[in-house]
Parts: sequence; structure tokens; C-alpha cells
Amino acid sequence: MISDLDLYLFGQGTHYEVYKKLGAHACEVSGVQGFSFAVWAPHAAAVSVVGDFNGWNNQRNPMMLLEESGVFACFIPEACEGQLYKYDILTHEGVHLLKADPYASAAELRPGTASRLFESHYTFRDEEWMAARGEAASYTAPVAIYEAQLASWMRHPGADPSYYSYRELAERLGDYVQRMGYSHIELIGIAEYPLDASWGYQVTGYYAPTSRHGSPDDFRYFVDEMHRRGIGVILDWVPAHFPRDMFGLADFDGAPLYENADPRRGEHPQWGTKIFDYGRHQVSNFLIANAIYWLREFHVDGLRVDAVASMLYLDYGRRAGEWVPNIYGGKENLDAIEFLRHMNSIVRKECPGAITIAEESTAWPRVTGAPEDGGLGFSYKWNMGWMHDFLEYMEQDPLFRKYHHNKMTFAMTYASAEHFILVLSHDEVVHLKRSMWEKMPGDENAKYACLKAGYAFFMGHPGKKLLFMGQEFGQRREWCEDREIDWYMLADERNVALQDFFRSMLQMYHNYPALHTCDDGFGGFEWINADDADRSIFSFSRFTPDKKHPLVFVINFTPVDRPDYRVGLPWNGHYELLLDETHGYRKGAKGRRQFTAEASSCDGKPYSLAYPLRGYGIAVFRRK
Repeated sequence: MISDLDLYLFGQGTHYEVYKKLGAHACEVSGVQGFSFAVWAPHAAAVSVVGDFNGWNNQRNPMMLLEESGVFACFIPEACEGQLYKYDILTHEGVHLLKADPYASAAELRPGTASRLFESHYTFRDEEWMAARGEAASYTAPVAIYEAQLASWMRHPGADPSYYSYRELAERLGDYVQRMGYSHIELIGIAEYPLDASWGYQVTGYYAPTSRHGSPDDFRYFVDEMHRRGIGVILDWVPAHFPRDMFGLADFDGAPLYENADPRRGEHPQWGTKIFDYGRHQVSNFLIANAIYWLREFHVDGLRVDAVASMLYLDYGRRAGEWVPNIYGGKENLDAIEFLRHMNSIVRKECPGAITIAEESTAWPRVTGAPEDGGLGFSYKWNMGWMHDFLEYMEQDPLFRKYHHNKMTFAMTYASAEHFILVLSHDEVVHLKRSMWEKMPGDENAKYACLKAGYAFFMGHPGKKLLFMGQEFGQRREWCEDREIDWYMLADERNVALQDFFRSMLQMYHNYPALHTCDDGFGGFEWINADDADRSIFSFSRFTPDKKHPLVFVINFTPVDRPDYRVGLPWNGHYELLLDETHGYRKGAKGRRQFTAEASSCDGKPYSLAYPLRGYGIAVFRRK
């Protein structure tokens, strides 16, 4: 089952389908059906397979070492699909370690930790989507992402609510995302993980969709159904670190293998986890093949790479003396940089149309630049700077927002540096950071009005969009992985109104190319008045390259009415009011208010129009 070429490519770190060789796979040998097993454990004295098929007896199925590769392999005719198994690894010190299969395609439901024999029987039906999926996430496309964790999005009702299955969620979540108007869904916690409280960021089964919601083929059905509805699927992917669980990758064969042996490079002091040794070819191969695995074998459309900053810097989270410089004396992790460039290059080559997204929180240059030009090769970068500035501004009492006006304008000074996604993510609504609704100042009604104004600014600002589940309807409690989001709040008409307003903005975002075709820098954006700090009002225009039918946004971030407000316009002609704080956008709506630009200069523009701007007022005009 494993050739000399397989072993050579794996040793070089370039076997991008190594998951078809290592792990457990149904096969036939000399007319006998069974499963082949292969595991990389170069420090082990001996390895055997234990499982339901041999009574967990480590004497029954010893594995053979294949030359000097460190790979052990065997064939077990008694093994059949659905059975549990592990590797019994004997160290040179005589200690037996029971380890889950790093390449297992399925896993036991926690608190169990065994791997499960599985062979896919699913046939995808999404040929048209796969052929054109790159268009759905291109730089000129309307990309609006719903970030969700399946385990806490919605649960079965009852005293002890259980998880919905992948197939049930395909219908329920698919209906919701489609009705709201998102283009993509980004899923947290799909690769198997043992601890619910980690949300899925401490992975023990990199090749196994979590069994909380069903089988790997059930997850394939989920992706297939999303594609049928025209929705792309992005997974959170965690190559930055892994947990210390004794059944997992940590000290896999009795010694550091997947992690760097030097704790100054192999351990995260803040997170208590292990760091991958990106300079070891077989380890980088494990991760790159894993990226290909999700994109190819499950038809996933993109990977959002978690904690990229922690990978790039050797001193990340460390004090002086706790880290080792690179060979040039710097703090850059050269192995991780090469790994990311390699991974992104291979994804682009092997998985046409798939995207990669970096969660990178520093000013590292050219994150979305091409590897051949010194970049890291990501398709998009989360704009963490914009998010933190935006939230800091929104949390201010309106009386003091004028002193923080630059927080809302600063992101445009670097908007052309990368291909950005504006994010309001899960990390900002947990750990006492409060929900988006609760962050807003004022009484309850003011919070709803202020959140509408913030979301309008979010939707009008250049950059693709991402919002975490529950925030679109103004959930009040912080997100918690132990319960579903607070759907009961939709009994309040104000939450329904906020949800409808956000849905209408998504519809507007899709319908008007001015909002998504020129997302990088000032190519499709112009400030009309970025300096109205005293009144805390922002006005700007969005347009396509031909500058036909531009949109003008005016947003008031105080509760003070401005009945005499006048906004400058670079173009003359007639304008219609597409959206305000009371009436969301409706496609093809008749009877919209009409305005005619006057030849009266304002905001440094030759034309202007007068509009009674209410407190927390929003006005989006379209030049007809």
C-alpha cells in the first residue's frame, strides 16, 4: 500500500495526498477484505494496532517498520468499518503509549478518545459550484460571511438539549443563511476536539470532522447542501498549536515529534499548548496535506487560518530570555514563514477557486502578497485593526465620541495594503467583552439605534464582511459554547427589526456593485467629510470604476437630530434614498424619497443636498 516513492515524498514534505497512505484505509489483499494501517513514529521501538477487532490486545497485530522512514504499517483482515482503534507505541524506555491515529478520518465521540474506522461512500452533486466557486469569493464579489459554531448555533429543544446533526443543520442553518443573504458560512470547531470549552481550537483529530454532529459523510452532505443553495463553506483551521492530551500528538512516539523539542520554540506559555515543528518535513507535510484534504475531499471552499501572528514571531507571548532568535538574530520564525508560503502556493495550485484567510493581528507586510514576491500568499486577511478601532469607538459615550473620531477613519490609510475582510468575530463577544448589543451606550432603545448605525458603517466601509452568529439580531448575553444562541430574543420586535435591517443591508450589499467591486483602498471609496468630529457624523461615497450610480452614506453617531444637515456631493443629478434607520433597503421598492443635488458647494464638493438627519440617523443615497 505504501511505495518507496510515497516514503520519499513524505520525507521531502511534498506528498500532498499522504492522507491516502497513512492512517487506516479499507482495502483488499490477496482477495481478503480488511484495513491497512500506517503511522509515522520514528522514535518508537515497536508499534502495534489495538482495537475492537483484536480485543485491544497489543500482541495480536504488530506493525512493520518500512526501511528507515519511521513509518510502521500492517494489514488487518479482521478490521471493519465502524470499529474503534488506537496505536500502541512502545518507547525505547519500555513504556507503552496509547495514541489516536493522527490521520484518522473519524473519531469516537468525547469523552472517548479512540479513532474510528471509516470509508467514505458519499457522492457529491456540486459540480457546477466547484467549477465556478472562485468567482463567489473573488476580490470583486460580494463576500458576506456568517461565522458560526454548529454546537451552539441551535440545539434540539428539551430539558437536556442535544446537538443537531450535520444533515439537520444543512436544512436549518442553510435556510437561515440563505434567507439572511450571506454568501458564505465560516464554521468554528469542525476538526475533532475533546474539550467543549476550547470551541474547537485545541484539535486532536485534524483529519476527522467532529463526531458531535454525525459521520464524515454527514458533513459532506452539509457542504454539498450549502453549495446547492449557493453558499460557500469556510473552515477555521488551526496549524498554530495543538493540545497536550496524552492520546494526541504531544510526544507522540515517546519524544517530541510533531512539536519542536526546544520548549522555547515548541510550547505556548500563554495557551499551555504545543507548537508544530514547521521545519520538520513530515510535520509540514501533515499540515499541508490536511489543508488539501478538507478542500478536496470535503469540497470546502476556504480555510481561515487561526493565530497566524503566533506562528510568525518567535517571541510571541514570551518575555526576554524565553525565546530563541533565528539564525540571523531576528524574531521571525523562518520555518513558519516558509510553511505558510508553501501551503498557500499548493492550495492555489491543487484546489482551484479555494481561498485562504489569515487571522493576523500585527502589521506583518504582504500577508496577501504572492509568495514569489515575498508575500505569504493568503487570499484575504482579517482586518483586526479595523475591528478593534471600530469597537473602541462604538463603546464610547456619544458625548465623547468626537475625541475618538480618528478611530473610524484610520483604517482607510492602510486599506490598500492587503485584501481585507472586516470582521466582528466571536472573540469580541466572549470573556466579559460583552455582546455587540451590550457594548452600545445608552438605554435599551439607544443600543438598538446605535448598533444599526454601526452596522451601516460596517456595511459601507471597503472590505469584505464577517459577523458572528447572534449579533445580527442583537443577542444580549455573551456567546457561550454550552448553549444555543438566544433565539428567544426574537420575541422582541426590536430584535426582529434589527435582524430585518441587517438582512436588508446584505441585500443592498449584493445588489449594488459599488459596495463590493473596488474593496481595496480608495479605488471605489471617497470621504465626503471625514472631519466632522464635533457632530460625530461620517459621510462617504462608494462607486464602481466607471463611477456610475454611486452610493452616498451619511451616518450620525450621536442621538442629536440635525434637521439642517447638508451633505456635499461630487456629482450633480437626482438621488433616491435607498435606506435609512427606520426603513431598511428593499429591492425594487417604489415611492422612495427623491432629492436633487443643488449647485451649492459643501464639504469641498461642488454640489450638495439637504437632509433632515435624525439622532443615530442613517441615510444611503443612490445617484440615479
